[in-house]
Amino acid sequence: MTFRQLTLAAATALLFALPATAQDAKLKIATVDMQTLFKQYHRTTEAQREVNVERAKIQQNNNERLETIRALEGELQGLRKQLDDPSLSDKRKQELFKDFQMKTQEGVALDRERREFLQRRNTALNEKMMQKMRGILEEIRKLVEDRAKTDAYDYVFDKSGLSTSQVPFLLYTKDATDITAGLLGVLNKDAPAPTPEGGK
Repeated sequence: MTFRQLTLAAATALLFALPATAQDAKLKIATVDMQTLFKQYHRTTEAQREVNVERAKIQQNNNERLETIRALEGELQGLRKQLDDPSLSDKRKQELFKDFQMKTQEGVALDRERREFLQRRNTALNEKMMQKMRGILEEIRKLVEDRAKTDAYDYVFDKSGLSTSQVPFLLYTKDATDITAGLLGVLNKDAPAPTPEGGK
């Protein structure tokens, strides 16, 4: 008997054995919406708020740098106009041209520094955010696992999971209990009280 025939025979035997097993001991199945748990968890909202504050600081710093560069561009335009004056002496033109070159190099250096700053800070912030989100997801996964063990579920399926073709993995389950709401209550039991909008 070849390996292929052996595999086929084993699969067939398993297929016929499944209904009998299912009748002897009915599987206890639950579903959970991991996306909902993640999005509505107060720690996720808090992490997103922190990231938004950091992004605003980065943008403010970038705007300040841009103002300095624009002011320098204004000076360069003034120098260019002076250089176009035909009544200027050669000595004065050379002085202005030297000043123009120095300010041009300064502007290029400032813009390069600004771009590097933006890339460096955004990369660091993205990495920090990813680490936080991974930690939050692991915390949620552990909670789901603990609930499954406590309530003796055989399987817990994530109903928000999608395949590579964006089709839900879980299309139908019979007699499955959705444990999302209960878990969300556990996750948010220590959530800080919401602050009123607009300071009211």
